Amino acid sequence: METSIRDALTDAIHYWERRRILYNLVLALIVVAVFVANWPASQARLGFDLAQRLFILAVLANIAYCAAYPVDLFAQLSAVRATWLRFRWLLFVIGMLFAAIIARIFTQSMFSHAA
Repeated sequence: METSIRDALTDAIHYWERRRILYNLVLALIVVAVFVANWPASQARLGFDLAQRLFILAVLANIAYCAAYPVDLFAQLSAVRATWLRFRWLLFVIGMLFAAIIARIFTQSMFSHAA
C-alpha cells in the first residue's frame, strides 16, 4: 500500500511532536545540571544577557529538531517505510545525544569559572 504525502506528514507530526517534549526536557535538565555544577560562578552570570542567550539556544535547538522531518518524510515515502517506522527511534536517540552534547558544551562555556 502506497502512503500519501498527507498520511506521511500526519504520522511525522504525531511521532516527532510528542518526542519534542522529552527533547526539550532533557536539554533543560542539562542546562540546570551544568548551572548547579558550576555554582557559585554560575550565579554571578545570571542576568538579562544570559536569559537572552539561553532563549536563542532554545529556539535554535528546536529548529535543529525539525531536521528530523525531511528525513522521516523521505523514508516514509520510500519503499523502506515499514522498516523505517520500526527504527526511526534511532534518529531521535542520535539527534538527542548530539543536541545534549552541544547543550553541555555551550552551557559549560556560559557558566564555567573561566567564562
